[in-house]
Amino acid sequence: TTLSEALLYRAGRIRTLGRVDHGNTYLDTNAVERERGITIFSKQARFSFGETDFILLDTPGHVDFSAETERTLSLLDYAILVISGADGVQNHTRTLWQLLEFYGVPTFIFVNKTDIAIKLKDELEAELASTLSPHCVAFYEGQTKHELDEKLALIHEDFLENFLSGEPIEIADIAALISRRALFPCLFGSALRMVGIEFLLDTLDKFTLSPVY
Repeated sequence: TTLSEALLYRAGRIRTLGRVDHGNTYLDTNAVERERGITIFSKQARFSFGETDFILLDTPGHVDFSAETERTLSLLDYAILVISGADGVQNHTRTLWQLLEFYGVPTFIFVNKTDIAIKLKDELEAELASTLSPHCVAFYEGQTKHELDEKLALIHEDFLENFLSGEPIEIADIAALISRRALFPCLFGSALRMVGIEFLLDTLDKFTLSPVY
């Protein structure tokens, strides 16, 4: 919910930034949610950023309400799996990952709380690649297109020929790879401190494909 709040605020959808622990978030409207400081029911909100219109579904992160989260998975065009940089991949993370695979949902990973994480971003990226998928690739703010292309060429033969011949990998090709669950962009930041939020929005705007119904 903290990440959802940050996305809505940065996109200009809400004017004040609420906090879960203060019980004043835009999406947690139920009295029990505000009292306990956790999300129990899924909520939705609309916002736009760049060239893309989004419908955001904020689902419970607590394991006790995972059934409510699973109920929404079949509706999603894309998912943002939030992982604590301080705690790393937990058992509940693996369960959610398996469900996303079962429902075939293309997934972006946002490693939150990197401001208090002990591990470096490279270590977190290696952990994600070893525990979730070797196709987890870090997308860094300030990363050059050449650096990203080099990483992609190492994990996908489709792109190796482009890279070796000096041709840039097209954004549309990267987006197609993500939509096929053959690439999982990993981004880093702190939702509470608004770090990495605009870069996440930029990445979603650039690398998601509008569904054709």
